Amino acid sequence: MLGIKEAVVMACAAGLSALPPSEMDRSLKDYERIVQVGYAQNPVEEPAPGPKRRGRRKQSKARNLLDRFRDYSDGILAFMRDFAIPFDNNQSERDLRMMKLRQKISGTFRSFQSFVNFCRIRSYVSTARKNNVSALDALQRVFLGNPFIPDINTS
Repeated sequence: MLGIKEAVVMACAAGLSALPPSEMDRSLKDYERIVQVGYAQNPVEEPAPGPKRRGRRKQSKARNLLDRFRDYSDGILAFMRDFAIPFDNNQSERDLRMMKLRQKISGTFRSFQSFVNFCRIRSYVSTARKNNVSALDALQRVFLGNPFIPDINTS
């Protein structure tokens, strides 16, 4: 994965918007090979002796992760097909962290409307920061009747 990320960084620096098809094919084959090695190193566990149990057998966490890597490879590797898709989801997690922290500290929001208002303000401030506008400046502009509106054509 980190090798693919490095190839994406180099291709992006070269002005490309996606990896060349030959590079994508090679990366996909490497990815699939690594997943197969993972399956070989994490075989299905034999059932415990005793009476036969009904339903699906429980798998190890490693095996579940391998299944996800196999089943969701298109989503996992989307960053190599479209450079607008980030390699990780750290920004999404950072955007949600404050809301989860507030829920943890105060227990919950007093009303659904206060939750909606909180989310709107956090979204506005987050969007402003992503567009290099300080949170304080963005909030001042709201109260002065000139809110910050991001340009949707720049990506």
